Amino acid sequence: MVEWLPLIWFGIIGFGVFMYVLLDGFVLGIGMLSRLAATEEERDIMMNSVAPIWDGNETWLVLGGAGLLAAFPPVYSAMLTALYLPLTLMLIALIFRGVAFEFRFKARDKRGWNLAFQAGSVVVTFCQGVSLGALVHGINVVNNQYAGGSFEWLSPFALMTGLALVAGYALLGATWLVIKAEGPLQTRAYGWSRTLLAAVVVFMALVSLWVPFLDDAYAQRWFGWPNIVWLLPVPVITLALCAGLYRSLGRRATFKPFLYSLGLFAVGYAGLAISIWPHILPPHLTIWNAASPPATQGFLLVGLVALLPFILFYTAYSYWVFRGKVTASTGYH
Repeated sequence: MVEWLPLIWFGIIGFGVFMYVLLDGFVLGIGMLSRLAATEEERDIMMNSVAPIWDGNETWLVLGGAGLLAAFPPVYSAMLTALYLPLTLMLIALIFRGVAFEFRFKARDKRGWNLAFQAGSVVVTFCQGVSLGALVHGINVVNNQYAGGSFEWLSPFALMTGLALVAGYALLGATWLVIKAEGPLQTRAYGWSRTLLAAVVVFMALVSLWVPFLDDAYAQRWFGWPNIVWLLPVPVITLALCAGLYRSLGRRATFKPFLYSLGLFAVGYAGLAISIWPHILPPHLTIWNAASPPATQGFLLVGLVALLPFILFYTAYSYWVFRGKVTASTGYH
């Protein structure tokens, strides 16, 4: 059991981060797309569609960060030091986004709060994408401590992944609006989804072609024999999901576009995990050499096993309670 603890915690942290990406991703996408609303009433509908559930999504970010600190402290220390600037900017933008979201519903003149919510959503998303790109690109660690400079995270690949995540979250937001909106707003959401799908396909292709050139280990992982055969389902499934999403938009399906979008994120997330395996912070820290003592991981696992079902329950229950279409006059506020 002891030797499995790092793998279990790697899975738990990965699951927490993945849940945050999916659930807060479409909320950030709504924030970015709200700039395109034709009227203030449409913007009210967009924000009412996420108002009851957006706060709870942050739970998964806390779970992932706290789990990383407890289970892999050298990774937590080195990553936060290396990504200090983008992560600090992300947290500031999260504060602006949260304050703007709540104050907008009370304000008479909403223009300033609208801009703060929209800009905060863009900055948060871009910083998350840049941080992910920097992690995949590799972080220089010596003796379990970050050994690079303040701007080592800044690279063309990281900037590209930042833009890619902006397109991806916006796609999640657009397909969420397909579910929650009606009339002209829903029609435009279908159009936004088609445009954003094209952008996501381009970015996924760029990432897939670029990653093998970042490190010989990545290239061997994807193109070495027999890995190229075993991993062939990843691009095949990706293409199938893109085709399914495109067809569902053409048929004006309601739920399928969002589910296909979630599937694209799941496959992309899995692809990046496959690329860096068995590292948790490439190229030096693996799941095993960065793990905290087994006693620590085992003790914390007991508490998490008791807590996680409650998190899953109230997350699912909140989405169930606030299911259905929304209007400008009905909502959480």
